[in-house]
Amino acid sequence: MQNSLEGIDLQSEKIGSRLKEIRNSLGMTVEEFYSPLMKAFNNGSSIENNKRKLGKRLAKDIIEYYNINPAYLNTGEGEKLFMVRPYLKQTFPSIPKSGGESVPFYDVKLTDLQRISSDIFDDSTPEYYVNFRPFNDCSAYLPMYGDSMYPRVANGEIIAVKEITNTDIILWGEAYLVVTDERANGMVTVRLLYQHKDTSKIVLRAANPDYEGDTVITKASIVKLYIIKGKITQNQL
Repeated sequence: MQNSLEGIDLQSEKIGSRLKEIRNSLGMTVEEFYSPLMKAFNNGSSIENNKRKLGKRLAKDIIEYYNINPAYLNTGEGEKLFMVRPYLKQTFPSIPKSGGESVPFYDVKLTDLQRISSDIFDDSTPEYYVNFRPFNDCSAYLPMYGDSMYPRVANGEIIAVKEITNTDIILWGEAYLVVTDERANGMVTVRLLYQHKDTSKIVLRAANPDYEGDTVITKASIVKLYIIKGKITQNQL
């Protein structure tokens, strides 16, 4: 990465809130996000709330550690993170699962995951394991097909998903992999989640405006729920 601080106004009052947005998009707590980079991780909360300025050294460390897009940090525009680009499959070598620092990649379509058991991935065998520290707490990597979530996630990109166990705590407006039972026709889909006026229900919405119409399901019909923590853009060579 070229000079990661070039053009960034570290004195801007927007820097802290953008860091918070990035942290939330990764589904990480203040401790999880800042403790690898600073002993007093609670200072991260002060930075996010504009009570403490972000120093150059810490800014550089955060940007490089999480592969943050400096343009987003400076302007709030564009992708939050620069995504890992696996030009070749060997970019992500097979790592034993027992290592504890790798996440399985399943080369399956969402429709193939509708045979639900106690674990959505029980019937699938990982192609390999990915070791990318910001997403190492995820449950799986999956390929994305179709354009319903464009531009949030494009056809052919790979999503990193993390299982959510409490459906009462949802980041509204974020993308989730939703797995349902027969009450929602066994639907398995990636959608943005929004609040419904009936708190027992959830609104599912495509990111692509060409896919009009909301889908409303009951929370009780959700078998598994995974937040989309990030994505990998794969170049076709």
